[in-house]
Amino acid sequence: MGFGKTTPILRIFDEAKAREFYIGFLGFQVDWEHRFAEGMPLYMQVSKDGCMLHLSEHHGDCCPGAALRIETDELEAFHRQLHAAGYMYAKPRLQGMPWGSQDMTIADPFGNRLTFTNAIST
Repeated sequence: MGFGKTTPILRIFDEAKAREFYIGFLGFQVDWEHRFAEGMPLYMQVSKDGCMLHLSEHHGDCCPGAALRIETDELEAFHRQLHAAGYMYAKPRLQGMPWGSQDMTIADPFGNRLTFTNAIST
């Protein structure tokens, strides 16, 4: 039996704020967008390297306040990049963990918490 990659779905409430945070600040790219019709809620996929997220304005897709961990082997460089971006709503910091790795947790404008970690699973 095999399983594939996991794609988290995160609830968003404001398209402009989502783009500012995920694209402008974190540096993700928009892979595709979908609306059932003009004026309907947005559902889109964003990605950065091997990390893929779905962002949804649809009420029934998910609840705000999710927490997820994203592995990276370039945590310190990403931390420097985020501070250089000058995003006024978040100044993430690196936190040493008792097991020897480092984490950096950032809350998006909708209450979802993204923890970037250099603890790489095998």
